[in-house]
Amino acid sequence: MPWYLYLALKQLFPTGRRLSFFTAISVLGVSLGVALLVVVMSVMGGFGHEIRRMITDTQGEVQVRARGLIEEPDEALAAIARVPGVTGVTPYAAGVALLECNGKPSFPQLLGVDLRHVDSVVPLNSYIAPGSLDGLDDDTVILSAQLARSLGARLGDKVEISSPLLIEKLKRDEVFLPRELTVAGIFAVGHQQLDSSTALVTLRRMQDLYGLGKAVHGFNVRLAPGADPDELAARINVALPAAANARAVAWMDSFSDFLWVLQNEKNMFFFLLLFIVIVAAFSVASSLLITVVRKTREIGLLGALGGRPRDVAACFCAQGVFIGCAGTVLGLVAGLGLLAFRNEIVLGLARLTQRETVLERFYMFSRLPAHTTAADLVKIVAFTIVISTLAGLLPAWRAAKLKPVEALRHE
Repeated sequence: MPWYLYLALKQLFPTGRRLSFFTAISVLGVSLGVALLVVVMSVMGGFGHEIRRMITDTQGEVQVRARGLIEEPDEALAAIARVPGVTGVTPYAAGVALLECNGKPSFPQLLGVDLRHVDSVVPLNSYIAPGSLDGLDDDTVILSAQLARSLGARLGDKVEISSPLLIEKLKRDEVFLPRELTVAGIFAVGHQQLDSSTALVTLRRMQDLYGLGKAVHGFNVRLAPGADPDELAARINVALPAAANARAVAWMDSFSDFLWVLQNEKNMFFFLLLFIVIVAAFSVASSLLITVVRKTREIGLLGALGGRPRDVAACFCAQGVFIGCAGTVLGLVAGLGLLAFRNEIVLGLARLTQRETVLERFYMFSRLPAHTTAADLVKIVAFTIVISTLAGLLPAWRAAKLKPVEALRHE
């Protein structure tokens, strides 16, 4: 072992003591910063991962959207289903409608689903409780949880639905009465927008409300596991009939702005929390500078014995690297440990403040999600070790600049 590494370890672990006080404080500061970074980045990644999963669960990996209406949906559906890698296709029609229950009006997003094919793309039954998808027909409706709560609607209640077609009929002095439907179920996906203002009806009922005939607005497509959504979207575009006047897009492109916001928030959290590691690095630099001042005579003696300035600098720089590595390891262990018990900690705090229902209502997660990626861990480890190494450069430069004669005369 080179003498400067041996001397660095002796200064970090003085004889008779396991760890010096300054070293312990420096390592603790770095580890706290790393632990906080791991927890926050994993939780932010968990929210993003859950939202991505909800998007693909409710709309498939590829969406086929028409510029107007797809007049021959059966032809287009058959063409999409023949594309290799496609495991399910379901048509849909969507629009805004006036929904009234118990004298309370609302304007939810009305989604018409094809009961013959929807199960092959969207696992709706797993989100519906009370009720089930089996209860949905042309005379029933399934409401999202918050929409039902705002209207005071329960299973078996009657609701009236009117579409913009009512206004068009009135302009032509025609009568178009609202449709009365029975609530057959209530669903909660876990996505705030979907759960707050969405109502599900059959595709036939939606076509009736909007006067679409047999036309639909688009298709949701489920792909085989591991299939590339961008590649499959390109194949579907080639297979689609020209008369469909539609285009297939991967879900990442459909929600590109939303995904960019999620990633931007995650990057901002990383940038802000990295300052905790930077502050810890200043404590590392200050403790090593104190060591340089205290060891001035010893540094001068090393120079007089033939120690080169770069070897003296390496002694203090190595201490910064060691503190960074030790703090990173302890921080990773602490951060991953906190993540393992995150739900117990959050629910304990919620119970302590009596806010369990508020947590679930506004954040839409009964359990705190977490998704730790190797890329995030590598980024945290790399930045922490680099910052700790840089923190040791200033004391190392100061020690290397000391003249042996002047250092030996130091009082």
